[in-house]
Amino acid sequence: MGRAQEIVVKVIPSKIANPFIKTHHYSGKVVNNSSLHFGAFLDGNLHGALSYGPSLDKSKIMTLVRGTGWNEFLELNRMAFDDYLPRNSESRVIAQTIRMIRKNAPQIKWIVSFADGCSCGDGTIYRASNFVLTDIKENKNLVLLPNGEKIHKMTLESNPNSPRKELGGKSYYQITGGRYDFKKYVQYVGGQVLSGFQLRYIYFIDPECRKRLTVPEIPFSEIQKRGAGMYKGEKR
Repeated sequence: MGRAQEIVVKVIPSKIANPFIKTHHYSGKVVNNSSLHFGAFLDGNLHGALSYGPSLDKSKIMTLVRGTGWNEFLELNRMAFDDYLPRNSESRVIAQTIRMIRKNAPQIKWIVSFADGCSCGDGTIYRASNFVLTDIKENKNLVLLPNGEKIHKMTLESNPNSPRKELGGKSYYQITGGRYDFKKYVQYVGGQVLSGFQLRYIYFIDPECRKRLTVPEIPFSEIQKRGAGMYKGEKR
């Protein structure tokens, strides 16, 4: 892999990871409940950051693997790299972070992550990193605001009482009458629901967990069959 072998992966604090992610991740945002951050260094400088943490809908996600304990899985919720790293470095960096989790947090049995075809791609990096595809879902929950910002329905509904700048300081519940009403939110902000797909991938640190998967494994060939092949929000 050439210079990719020289990449050094270290645990880093959020105060270092978050600014890098905000600069280089397509969303420009971090996930506030991320609890574990890794940095990818080459030639002494930071060129990649990955953040892990509990899923926002943790009680639902944990049922994907039967018998999973509350603290036995993580979500890889942010991954960002600049253009300095050699090509195909991402899968190597992911592998190193997983090895470090296996060694230092042996209670973690599996990792879940999502590929957002509306904004990024269909998960090429996950497939190269031996993740298993477990869901292909048409995405109707991502809205493009007039200012170019993108907001996911889950972000709104996980904190429905928090004031939001695109709502002039009002909360999601204030403009929906205290209920989940994504359509009303989209109308209120003058947004556009983006079409595309979200793909869910799982990596099994403990191979035994794969036998307890409660949903079908999906062949990668299904991505193209279902018209879900995307790169940077465009069909391919």
